[in-house]
Amino acid sequence: MLTDTRLRHLKPKEKLYKVNDRDGLYVAVTPAGTISFRYNYSINGRQETVTFGRYGVGGITLAEARERLNEAKKMVASGRSLETST
Repeated sequence: MLTDTRLRHLKPKEKLYKVNDRDGLYVAVTPAGTISFRYNYSINGRQETVTFGRYGVGGITLAEARERLNEAKKMVASGRSLETST
């Protein structure tokens, strides 16, 4: 599970990598060091990914990302794609 301390200590690598949180939420860390909150989900037989925002100054917090995840899961459960809902 992610914490703010762990997020602050994530370092960029040669290739994009992912670090899981919980309930399907994860962060993607780019080679440039950008940390983005993402969620993969399946709807109508299609795999889709939504990005909630960046972590850090000017971005969103871990708590905000988890709140957005809860809202997203409700939408997916009702059969709505997040891709067309934003």
